[in-house]
Amino acid sequence: MVDLSILLDTPWLLYTMVAFVSLCIGSFLNVVIFRLPAMMQQEWRCQCEELLEVPGTKREPAKVLSLSKPASTCPHCGHGIRAWQNVPVISYLVLKGKCANCSKPISARYPIIELATAVFSVLTVYLLGPTPAALWALLLVWALVALTMIDFDTQLLPDSITLPLLWLGLIVNYFGQLVPFKEAFWGAIVGYLALWSVYWLFKLATGKEGMGYGDFKLLAALGAWLGWTLLPAVILLSSVVGAAVGIALIVFKQQGREVPMPFGPYLATAGLLCLWFGDEIVSVWFRFLGV
Repeated sequence: MVDLSILLDTPWLLYTMVAFVSLCIGSFLNVVIFRLPAMMQQEWRCQCEELLEVPGTKREPAKVLSLSKPASTCPHCGHGIRAWQNVPVISYLVLKGKCANCSKPISARYPIIELATAVFSVLTVYLLGPTPAALWALLLVWALVALTMIDFDTQLLPDSITLPLLWLGLIVNYFGQLVPFKEAFWGAIVGYLALWSVYWLFKLATGKEGMGYGDFKLLAALGAWLGWTLLPAVILLSSVVGAAVGIALIVFKQQGREVPMPFGPYLATAGLLCLWFGDEIVSVWFRFLGV
């Protein structure tokens, strides 16, 4: 087992290990992104059947579905994916992006997510410095990758990720890893209440729901990790990027204004930028306020 102090004092070894581990994590995140929403939908269906007292003979049989079962298969032919065919990025390149059994194309998003996870992780350690805090921050980065893709695909931000992420941020900062605990504590509270207030003001004014409760919990989690001082920057950055993307979709894809758009990916992107460049953003923010 590599001693942590040796690892932190040897940059090339640290970055190599972070990249390798993150590629493997990225492969696991692909499973989470695909299966977790399906698991949630299955659970909701079972709960609805119980609530409606649907007879057992008329209920749809629940399939065995978890993050570990069943084993990964080709979405086209159902061929089981062997271990050597599941090596992050490398297997995709060796197989030339095709299933080894039916030769149907495999989506490029799988290696892209693996590579993005590794790149974001190495950047995090590089920008935050080779410290235990940077290694803890990798947990935030990995969670944000998963939440971004899940929200993009399904417009869901699972509680099974956002709530543990919130509590983990408070625990990590209880030991002063990224920000003082007081800032993290108020960051979680202010993060939730900020979007909760916007939600209810918008609903009272228009009678419509402008965002989901998952967005409140994600911003609360970001507040727990980054502290309350960075929340204005997170909200501003995510709003600007979200508005720009929304306008682009309306103009170029002629997407209607009534079509819902996930906000989680923009919160996650803004949170990642604030994690990397938090000190610079705070100094610019305070200069803007004249503090």
